[in-house]
Amino acid sequence: MLLVLRIAWHNILLARRRTLLLGMAVATTAFMFFMLRAVAASVSEHMLDAATTLSAGHVNIGGFFKDGQNASAPILTGREQLRDLARKTVPESTRIIDRHRGWGRIISPASSINASFSGLIVAEEANLLGTLRLAATRDYRKDGNDERPGHFADLAKPNSAILFAAQAKKLEVGVGDSVTVITEASSGPANTADLDIVAIAEDIGFLSNYSILMPRQTVLDLYQLSPDTTGAVMVYLPHADQAQAVMDRLRQALKGAGYTLMDHDPRPFFMKFASVGAADWLGQQLDLTTWSDEISYMAWVTMALDLIAFVVLSILALIIGGGLMNSVWMSVRERTKEIGTMRAIGASRTFVAQLFVVEAMLLGGLASICGTGLGALLLSVINHLNLPIVDDGTRLFLMANTVHIPVHLEQLISASLVLMMITGAAALYPSWKAARMRPIEALMHSK
Repeated sequence: MLLVLRIAWHNILLARRRTLLLGMAVATTAFMFFMLRAVAASVSEHMLDAATTLSAGHVNIGGFFKDGQNASAPILTGREQLRDLARKTVPESTRIIDRHRGWGRIISPASSINASFSGLIVAEEANLLGTLRLAATRDYRKDGNDERPGHFADLAKPNSAILFAAQAKKLEVGVGDSVTVITEASSGPANTADLDIVAIAEDIGFLSNYSILMPRQTVLDLYQLSPDTTGAVMVYLPHADQAQAVMDRLRQALKGAGYTLMDHDPRPFFMKFASVGAADWLGQQLDLTTWSDEISYMAWVTMALDLIAFVVLSILALIIGGGLMNSVWMSVRERTKEIGTMRAIGASRTFVAQLFVVEAMLLGGLASICGTGLGALLLSVINHLNLPIVDDGTRLFLMANTVHIPVHLEQLISASLVLMMITGAAALYPSWKAARMRPIEALMHSK
């Protein structure tokens, strides 16, 4: 094999013009494929970060309580027992918290918006509050006036709230202002509360447009609930890919403890009200989901990017494959005498076929490494610039507020290997034809 590599490398150097043209085509394909895959992976990572920061754990013990037909609420009773059972069942968890859930309208003197509520116990939310960053005043103040900086820790104060920059901009409020929250309690009448804004956080992609943070007690008061209730128990794991296995383990443990569980429904909780309301049962049933279930309504983003990457790669692979196959045919015709000589001195058909395939794969591998390397360098520069995304549609699509596309070694390797295999596959047929040449015919044809 070492001899084959040396001969293949020598042939690549001899055909400089053809090597350069083909190499540029393969490198361009590798560059585009790598960039598309990097963007798709970045969107998935942003979705995971946003989901597990704002609305879900890696595994979630949620559920519904029904006190009548078509009357259901995302409420769990016995929160301490559920937390204890989760701790015993998932000892490898990094943290287990619970948050109340709600929905209502946020009203300011200037405007109003609909938003979901997350009722937090601030002492348990060090990870969340450490992840959030204070928004710059220019991100939500039209007049650009400075104001006192907010403090996330002030969420521990009664009737306080943390808004995100896009919300504050729509409501035309800042730190120190008040907003009114209005919602419908489970008992029927509308309840309201005046909340003091203690901080404005930077947006975290699309999800932060519809989420506000408030103390747990505020949600309890709004919905007139007892302290032993919660919205969901959230289990965080060392690795997100453990979520499915841990959810299955929790389902078995909860069933063994006597809880009634809903069939697994891979949708976020707010999309299940209709089906739960129409179901023929009363009381409490638990609903277990993973982080990906809770943001499944946004899975179209990564699916679209994967589809685009597949289509682009398929088209470019056909073009590159055709050009490479033609190039190998030309190389075979130019080197007919060389093939005849090798066959005459004892080279096997396998050796000849390997020579052309390895030459194509070597060219494809080197070119794809250059293409993916250029892509990685470009992304590193862009990430260093920390460019803001001002267009709302682009922010929705990329699930981020600044252009930050992480580069992973496995993406570089996989893109290079895919292009190398494509170039090797394109060279198989002409290599097979070259290997089937009879030595005497090859030598005579060269004359």
